[in-house]
Amino acid sequence: MYTNLRYIVFFLIFFCFGINSSFAQIDKNETSISTRNIPLDSLKIIKKIDLNLSLIDLNLSQKDTTKTDSVKITPEFLEDNIRHKAKDYISNDFINQTAELYNEAELYYQDIELKAGKIIIDYKNSLAYATGIYDTLGEYIQKPEFKQGTQQSVQDSLIYNFKSEKAIIYHSRTEQQGLFITGDITKKENDSTFYINKAKFTTSEKEKPDYYIRTSNIKVVPNSKIVGGLSNLVIADVPTPLILPFFYAPITKGRASGFLIPTWGENNNQGFFLQNGGYYFAINDYVDLAVLADIYTNGSWGIRTESNYSLRYKYTGNFNFRYENLINSERGFPDFSKSTNFFVRWTHSQSSQSNPNSRFSASVNFGSSNFFTESINELSSPEYLVNTFNSSVSYFKKFVDTPFNMNASFTHTQNTNTERIDMNLPSLNVNMDRIYPFAPKVGAKKNPIQNLGLTYTMTAQNRISTTDEEFGKPEMFKNAKSGIKQDASFGTNMKIFKYITISPNANYSEVWDFKTIDINWDDDLEDVVTDTINGFDSYREYAANVSASTTFYGMVNFKKGRLQALRHVVRPSISYNYRPDFNQYYDEYQASLDPRDLKEFSRFQNGVYGAPSMGLNSSVSFSVNNTLEAKIASKEGDENEDEEKFTKLNILNNLNFSTNYNMALDSMQWSPLRMNAGTVLFKNKLNINLNATMDPYALNANGTRINKFNINNGGSLFRLTNANLSSNYSISSKDFGKNKDSNSGKTGNRNSTGDNLFGESLTYKEQNLNKEDDSKVAKLYHATMPWDIRFRYALTYSNNRAQNTISANSLQVSGNLEFSPKWRVGISSGYDFENKGITYTQLRFERDLDSWRFTFNWIPFGDRATYYFFIGIKSSALSDIKYDQRRVPDRRLF
Repeated sequence: MYTNLRYIVFFLIFFCFGINSSFAQIDKNETSISTRNIPLDSLKIIKKIDLNLSLIDLNLSQKDTTKTDSVKITPEFLEDNIRHKAKDYISNDFINQTAELYNEAELYYQDIELKAGKIIIDYKNSLAYATGIYDTLGEYIQKPEFKQGTQQSVQDSLIYNFKSEKAIIYHSRTEQQGLFITGDITKKENDSTFYINKAKFTTSEKEKPDYYIRTSNIKVVPNSKIVGGLSNLVIADVPTPLILPFFYAPITKGRASGFLIPTWGENNNQGFFLQNGGYYFAINDYVDLAVLADIYTNGSWGIRTESNYSLRYKYTGNFNFRYENLINSERGFPDFSKSTNFFVRWTHSQSSQSNPNSRFSASVNFGSSNFFTESINELSSPEYLVNTFNSSVSYFKKFVDTPFNMNASFTHTQNTNTERIDMNLPSLNVNMDRIYPFAPKVGAKKNPIQNLGLTYTMTAQNRISTTDEEFGKPEMFKNAKSGIKQDASFGTNMKIFKYITISPNANYSEVWDFKTIDINWDDDLEDVVTDTINGFDSYREYAANVSASTTFYGMVNFKKGRLQALRHVVRPSISYNYRPDFNQYYDEYQASLDPRDLKEFSRFQNGVYGAPSMGLNSSVSFSVNNTLEAKIASKEGDENEDEEKFTKLNILNNLNFSTNYNMALDSMQWSPLRMNAGTVLFKNKLNINLNATMDPYALNANGTRINKFNINNGGSLFRLTNANLSSNYSISSKDFGKNKDSNSGKTGNRNSTGDNLFGESLTYKEQNLNKEDDSKVAKLYHATMPWDIRFRYALTYSNNRAQNTISANSLQVSGNLEFSPKWRVGISSGYDFENKGITYTQLRFERDLDSWRFTFNWIPFGDRATYYFFIGIKSSALSDIKYDQRRVPDRRLF
């Protein structure tokens, strides 16, 4: 007992001596709450603040020479310990119940983190003061950084109350969902409400922002909204006339419902208009919906709905519906007209992780044929130039542990020029993978019998052909066709003479039709009458063929030069085909008043799968496929020379010939010779493709094919009947740089059209402001100007009836040039040599203004002459601060 008491007395003496010696070494000015390093404007405000806060009991500790401390707090006052540390020193004043942390000071309390050059903790009043410090050059550094949860801010100084969790902040800068907010004085009520005096907010990350919105007082609710009073837009520190009586900006995380601001303009036919205004519904995390509308002063209007949906590991998709009611001119004028157009887009993609044995997908592009030519709010150049739309909605199912699979689909093809619509509603395919009924259960197939394979396919279709005018009406179903076709194939293969592959094959097909026709001569009408007969009917076909193919190689080696070798690969093939004459499915009808004028028809000829084959076919087919490759040594000094000393170069990707000789015909037994060739040159920059058809038979004076070889008629061996030549060439600045993967070559391929040869959508840049790559840095010395250019040439020659004409001959070009990392111009145009005129032309100008973006797209001439001008803030947070103007093409509906 005595020993323990002695230790306690000794400890108290040592403790008191330590306290006195510690305070003796600390400057008097440093032991109190110092405001020496707080800026003058903040200091004036601090002196006016009423700090009459309730006192709390604290367990005090002496000065910590290890520069870290953790103060135990009485539970009834604070819910956690205050932990703090500093680089230079931590000074505790037990008389005034304060602690001072100097240089890289840090304080932690619950979810609060405070870092500053200097922090003073007032235990008595539950306060923390934080300021920066001045370095030897007199610069104010280590400004306080305050973090609570996900909220962060940087300020000149602050005062924080641990009990009420309120704070006074001076000259703060914080970021809220892409908005940078600064203010003279900020009052933090709690972790969900801030009041800021003389606030400025912007999306510019610069210390001196390109623009900002200035307002006297605002209320900030983090992750929710910003509400302010009288506001003024300031650009480059110059106030603009744009003044608002109040300001509201949503700053919610992710998507949030809200109004979509319309754009305005005018055109000669519909007058003034408001376009693309509406409301966005953030329904939930999986689906959203935007409802937009257009209105025009002449009574025209339009509506559009857009929806995106996604479920992780399941599917993604989007749906778009557009409807326009257009009025042209004014009622009473001769050019007055009305029209209604619609268009539907739907895409759906199932995740591969969802179900490997079943898959549902959709790609729907369906609507009025004149939608993209008549619409006054659709400025997509590629869509305007396309004349065919296709749709498909399909479901695939693989039956596990069986060779069968099924695919059910709805398909649609639409030609906007002819306004013809063809649909399969629905189409069902059942397929059986190849099976080998005679193959051994174990081991390899060793003979042709064991290698005999069987495949089966069943197809069922309900086909509807209609027009825009009849679509949706009962008339569209009158000519619907339904049928089922089944195909079975037997085949095997074997090797003979070691290098030749023999492949015999037999095919059987059966067609079921539910509508047939009967054609007769009507003596009363004196005309041919076609009757449709409803009911089941069928026909069957079969054929057989055997083919022989091989492959041989030719190699030439060179001892000098970079060219090391040439390799020629030839794949010849010959096949015999036999199909009997199925004339039992054909009948005759009288075609005119002359009873001897008889023509043949098949009752199945209007069916889904057409009529059975007519005439005996006993033919021999020939084909030869060629490829030519070169082996080239690397240049001296080439990179990776040790790793790869040779390069393979394709001189000819393909050079193919094919023809047919039908022994069952009594005349013109040879079919035309078909040729196609393709190559890639200049390091895959130039693509050249050529295909042609050459007829061995001559023509008479009327241009009719006759049973006489062209060479015997004074001509060449073959007569060129048609040919097509297409070529693509692309080149860019990165092809001439040392670093061919640098950003300088990323100027092309910025939209869905790929090569941009037909231009971009006029509003493409506005729709993709947040997807641009802003990582480029300007080079002032030896600056590069990235560029890219693409060419496409197409030529079509026709000479079937000795007309000797070029039906198409055009050159198209598209290019982009970046004068600087922030300036980009582009052009898409071409020339039609046959019609002697410039093709569809578009000019593009883009300027990156850091926080803003400027675009100007112009179609200078043609039926679609128009322009689109846009300047606006890039950030989605203030994307409604913009100005755009467009000129709608002045085109008549009829």
